Amino acid sequence: MSGSGSDANPYVVSATVPCETVRACLSAGPGIAYDQATGVFAADISGQAGNNLTVGADGLFVPTAGGSVLAGCGLTGDGTGSAPLEVATGTWPYPCSPDTAGGVIVCGADGVLRGEPRGRISFSQLSETRAYADLAVPTDPTVVDTFQLNISNPDQCRAAMVLVEREVDVDFVLPAGAGAAYAQDTDQMFYTRNTGSSTITDAHTQTTKVYQALASLAPGAGAVIQLPVSLDRGSGGATYNRIQVFIRAILISL
Repeated sequence: MSGSGSDANPYVVSATVPCETVRACLSAGPGIAYDQATGVFAADISGQAGNNLTVGADGLFVPTAGGSVLAGCGLTGDGTGSAPLEVATGTWPYPCSPDTAGGVIVCGADGVLRGEPRGRISFSQLSETRAYADLAVPTDPTVVDTFQLNISNPDQCRAAMVLVEREVDVDFVLPAGAGAAYAQDTDQMFYTRNTGSSTITDAHTQTTKVYQALASLAPGAGAVIQLPVSLDRGSGGATYNRIQVFIRAILISL
């Protein structure tokens, strides 16, 4: 204590507390580094990949190309407490729910945001003509030859729906009064009969079918699209000498 207690010289009480006396009461924590020996507090900056926090002359900041804290494309805010960085979202314009129909955004290994894989459409086809030595047309449905197209789903992410278009054309030789028919699988597509008095050579008509061959072909998987050609209703010495087919496949993955 010092002073005489008068107005001009009041009493003054003073005390000195050593730093080591209070240091035990202090500690570090998340984002804070504390040196017990020196009593110095400092920022504890993360060493994780992608951290760009920097200590400037007047404190901590996140540097950008321009040297200031600004939001990039798709972001709002400037990173301050009053305007934190946030994702700039739009308004969902569809009647369905985004919870069930919305896409997914993920962070790639390179730290770049990635959307869902793009949809793909691919196309494969086969065109083939085979000749035969005027073989007799069977009277009952009989598969006389089979053609096939090998396909594969080029999409490594999504299953594909496979739509197929098939065409068949058979050449018949029909003596007077003869008849013949052909089918794709067991579906008869064409029948003809010679009602004249002379032979008809290479009577033919090309038919087409379009159908869904596969509802779901797994990513990267392959499949075989077959086209069995059946002949039947042969009569009066009817023969066939040529079969021409087209098989076209469209693979859609969305």
